[in-house]
Amino acid sequence: MQPRNMSMSGVVDLAAVKAAGEAKQKAEQVRAEAVRQGVAPAAGRLVFDVDEAGFEAEVLQRSAEVPVVIDFWADWCEPCKQLGPLLERLADEYAGRFVLAKVDVEANQLLFQQFGVQSIPAVFAVVAGQALPLFQGAAPEAQIRQVLDQLIAVAEQRFGIVGAPVAPGEPGEGGEAAAPQAPAGPHDIALSAAHDALDAGDLGGAVRAYENVLSDDPANAEAKLGLAQAQLLQRVQGMDAQAVRKAAADAPGDVTAQIAAADLDLVGGHVEDAFGRLIDAVKRTAGEDRDAARVRLLELFEVIGPDDPRVTAARTALSRALF
Repeated sequence: MQPRNMSMSGVVDLAAVKAAGEAKQKAEQVRAEAVRQGVAPAAGRLVFDVDEAGFEAEVLQRSAEVPVVIDFWADWCEPCKQLGPLLERLADEYAGRFVLAKVDVEANQLLFQQFGVQSIPAVFAVVAGQALPLFQGAAPEAQIRQVLDQLIAVAEQRFGIVGAPVAPGEPGEGGEAAAPQAPAGPHDIALSAAHDALDAGDLGGAVRAYENVLSDDPANAEAKLGLAQAQLLQRVQGMDAQAVRKAAADAPGDVTAQIAAADLDLVGGHVEDAFGRLIDAVKRTAGEDRDAARVRLLELFEVIGPDDPRVTAARTALSRALF
């Protein structure tokens, strides 16, 4: 078994992450809405053992949906006996913002070598197939929390990955769980008005109505989806489709033209074309242009929904383009 995309060169510098607080807040809102709707975790989802045979499915594939923290440990390692339970408790407490994969180095020497582990305990993470060294040794809890918060921000900012929400009070390895509660609702009347405005073609009114709902209930998934759809329709309204597509075809490096064409692709039902166009733009550009293409791609993910397999595939492709 050979892990893919596991080069340690060019990994994300956690200390250089910007706007981590904003990214964390957005992730919290997504999880809180899932909690409000009663989403619960599958057994063993937060903490699990992994070996070389299961690494592809349990870590690499799962890392497209949630940050995977890897704890390299062994029975004879005394510091491991202190760090392991702490990481398990934090996985339970963070309620799906990351999952914890435990690797017994005695039984999985190949993984031990491939990650370049010098001594244990050693903790790494994998996000969208990319490996990140986190820390080594039995670090203090405060330091571990800071690193985890930065990891979560990287996953949200770079890839739009917000983790797998779980219900509060769900038992985990640490016996403590408390996912944040969403603001009280419901907002049925306001949502109904927003839906009616969208159906009537009053896109400006729909945008304002959805924003009003979200101002009171930032985690309202239905309002977030409606707002994304209304904003998309508002952007393409009045576009000359033929001119937009010609501009995109004539200037593959023009990010503004590619973004406009991607919006038209999505409205026309060509989801893979829209995603592929923006991923190609990310590959060809740098700086502000690359960031503009990436941000629009994440916005289009919101329109389609995180559970759609086309979004999952595009997230993986985006991670490869960025690294």
